[in-house]
Amino acid sequence: MGSLAIETGLGPLTLVAHEDGLARAEFGAPPRSSEPCAVTEAAACQLLAYFRAELTVFEVPLAPIGTDFQRAVWRELLNIPFGETRSYSQVAAAIGRPNASRAVGAANGANPIAIFIPCHRVIGQQGGLTGYAGGLERKRVLLDLELGGGLFGVCAEGASGACA
Repeated sequence: MGSLAIETGLGPLTLVAHEDGLARAEFGAPPRSSEPCAVTEAAACQLLAYFRAELTVFEVPLAPIGTDFQRAVWRELLNIPFGETRSYSQVAAAIGRPNASRAVGAANGANPIAIFIPCHRVIGQQGGLTGYAGGLERKRVLLDLELGGGLFGVCAEGASGACA
């Protein structure tokens, strides 16, 4: 297990890993103590490449904790390609629950691994930006990044420097 607080152009992001993989990537205040591990350092390196538009698919192992329904939604989000979006109803249909758009929205909002599980790629039925736990401005920036190329670097303080 380990944690690593990194500073991004979108604000601080805390990465937390358990024995099975990355369990959380959340915007906000860093953890009280930061003990990086191989998974959090790899995640920080992959984020750096993502923000430079050099990486479109993350390869770090993911271990989100949630209900069966939430995990089904999060697995489907991983199928949304870089630079593309889906509506809540499209995600609901893809998991075989076409009448569960609101529940998909709730699961999307409960996503514990921001960016890696791309909940920012889910938009409203009419194409508008709707809720994002990290804030709509971050969602807009992430979508713009994916549509237009590199954005900014990530300073992974405490990382080994292997991704410099």
